[in-house]
Amino acid sequence: MKPNQISLETAQMLAKKLKMPLEHVMHTPPHILMAKLKQLEEKEEGTGEKQEDK
Repeated sequence: MKPNQISLETAQMLAKKLKMPLEHVMHTPPHILMAKLKQLEEKEEGTGEKQEDK
């Protein structure tokens, strides 16, 4: 499997946000990266709403 066709800056941003090694980001299929980002977004939205209620 060849590496993803994304820039180094994008790969570094994804690695930091997803807390994954850069090498894993480059070799993880794009649909899995998108699913992980969506889960992270939903989790952040959920915690953000709870903090606003207090």
